[in-house]
Amino acid sequence: MAFSDIEHLECQPPPALAGFVESFWMLANHADAAQPMVLIPDGRIDLFFTDSAPEGYQVTLRGLDTQPSAQVIPPHRPVFAISLKLLAAEYLLPVRLAGLLESGCLLPPNYLGMGAADLHDFDSFCAKAAAHIAQQLPAEIDARKRKLFEQLYASNGTMTVEALAEAAGWSSRQINRYFTQHFGLSLKAYANILRFRALLPQLKAGRLFPEENFADQAHFIREIKKYAGVVPKELARNEDDRFIQLSALPPK
Repeated sequence: MAFSDIEHLECQPPPALAGFVESFWMLANHADAAQPMVLIPDGRIDLFFTDSAPEGYQVTLRGLDTQPSAQVIPPHRPVFAISLKLLAAEYLLPVRLAGLLESGCLLPPNYLGMGAADLHDFDSFCAKAAAHIAQQLPAEIDARKRKLFEQLYASNGTMTVEALAEAAGWSSRQINRYFTQHFGLSLKAYANILRFRALLPQLKAGRLFPEENFADQAHFIREIKKYAGVVPKELARNEDDRFIQLSALPPK
């Protein structure tokens, strides 16, 4: 089965939500069989909205992943989703993310005011979700945290913990305590995931060598294998489109 059987739509959030929401997206498998896939760590918090028998309408929160895992995309069951940045966890989620490494949990079915009827039109889903998220955000956001995450994402995880701490005006010890308590991993561990994710476009383009931020080729290969479970050449080949995040990247 090829990625041509998969419908993938994506919508960027309004500028006011860009610090909290990475994207809204929809995935649908139009083939008659399930699509095997490998989920690789990408540093995102995902909210999934689904409606299928026998479960009915559900909202599922997926925490952070630090290693690849085998999944399937069932046929004829569209998934609407919201990918959140880490800053959203403290201000939007009703559960602590630290307990959800490599796992997920169900959220109340009325979370963000959504329901089964909202899963028929992607544009309407995005607009309604964005409006509810905007309503939930507090008027004041911790300036240190906002600055920390701005620098972390802008650098694709390549800034050192010390440089991030200095930019945010927050001690590295306090930052690591915050990360461990709220997200279940250290800032450095999360930054490495972002750095890996930033490699995906170059790998899809067939560039199988370190372009920056790696000591040497061996270091580059180890990092790819750690998060994807395969060497760079195999990840770039993406046989049967099984690495779904790589398949969904726009062509260069």
